[in-house]
Amino acid sequence: MKTPGIFDALLENLKVGDTAAAVTSRRDEITKALNKDFRAKDVCTDYKLMVGSYGRHTAVKGVSDLDMIFILPPGLRSYYTGDTGPRRILNRVRDDLKARYPNTDIRVDQCVVRVQFTSNAFKFEVQPAFENKDGSFDYPDTAAKDWKLTKPRDEICATKECNDRTSTNMRHLARMTRAWKNANGVNMGGLLIDTLVHEFFSQTGDYDSAGTGLFDLMARDFFEFLKNEPDKEYYLALGSNQRVNVKARFQPKAKKAYNKALEAIADEGKAAANKKWREVFGTSVPLAVTEASQAFSNTEQFIEDRYPVDITESVTIDCEVTQNGWRPTKLRKMLRDGTPLMADRSLKFMVTGCSVEPPYTLKWKVLNRGPEAERRDIVRGQIIDSNRHNTRVEHSNFKGGHVVECFVIKDGVVVARDRIDVPISNTRGT
Repeated sequence: MKTPGIFDALLENLKVGDTAAAVTSRRDEITKALNKDFRAKDVCTDYKLMVGSYGRHTAVKGVSDLDMIFILPPGLRSYYTGDTGPRRILNRVRDDLKARYPNTDIRVDQCVVRVQFTSNAFKFEVQPAFENKDGSFDYPDTAAKDWKLTKPRDEICATKECNDRTSTNMRHLARMTRAWKNANGVNMGGLLIDTLVHEFFSQTGDYDSAGTGLFDLMARDFFEFLKNEPDKEYYLALGSNQRVNVKARFQPKAKKAYNKALEAIADEGKAAANKKWREVFGTSVPLAVTEASQAFSNTEQFIEDRYPVDITESVTIDCEVTQNGWRPTKLRKMLRDGTPLMADRSLKFMVTGCSVEPPYTLKWKVLNRGPEAERRDIVRGQIIDSNRHNTRVEHSNFKGGHVVECFVIKDGVVVARDRIDVPISNTRGT
């Protein structure tokens, strides 16, 4: 498949699609419930604003965190001043929504009321706020016991301006970046992604009118831009210039994506290009069908087919390699040192760090790759459970560039993932 076909398909598969109708329905239900209390109006869907990625129109299929401002009547402002004001207004919103959704998990979370819908894995974060004359908002913060300022309309306007100037490529690249972070477990918030994309387009006009035939080069250059960014604690958000924190370093995974993009560009027009772009952007990139791909049983499963994926947390895995008579060694250290991993070793894959608050569910994927796996017809790749607590024990059997992935599922959504390459160097053993 040629480059335009790959990226046309990618963008089509990233569309929010049917999810939009469900989001609109839930949004309007929430707004009606709040207007009934705050304005004594039964079926009013005014006084709301979708913000975040969904409001900036940079969200992708699988989006689960939905940010919404409910605009409070200005006459109530004086009733919610003082240290207790933020808590009281959030409790009132919570109670209104609990009355509307008595069987739904609804709770106050510092600045918002979280509404966790289990039927479609949506999590609405409803932020009551007073609108200011300049279009900004004052929102409640229970930690600070005060009201703080936010300017989401400025961020929405900056996104639209850049998108119009770049022939819609700003939103295209922002969605592609979300696909990359979801496929590779990059813990980046949506506002940070849009801010970095905005910054990229402010530094180059090379892709302001580019079609999808140049999106391979645009992706390459963007990942080069990301990998070369200095470490920062925060950026100033597009439009609002408000502080947006960096949750975790993104540069190492951007470097991997840049190198993979170089390989994919070199393979342009070949089936290998699809496969390499898929490693960058995930299963929304279609695979080319080849004779080789039909020579063995295709048992690989994809987490995206089972759960929405919206990476908002981090998880790290490693592997303890052991053999009778030898001291256990960590696989990541072996890979850094260039130490070969031989067959006939015990492999204990384990979680070494996780930012997700329990409870959560852990799933694994063990994928055998290479000619030997295909010849033996044991590619595997199914989504499986731990066989010990937060641990998956395997055995190195035969040569190949195998891969193990770990997925953390919270409230029905994959919120963190990590992978480790398992390059087995010889064919001793079974």
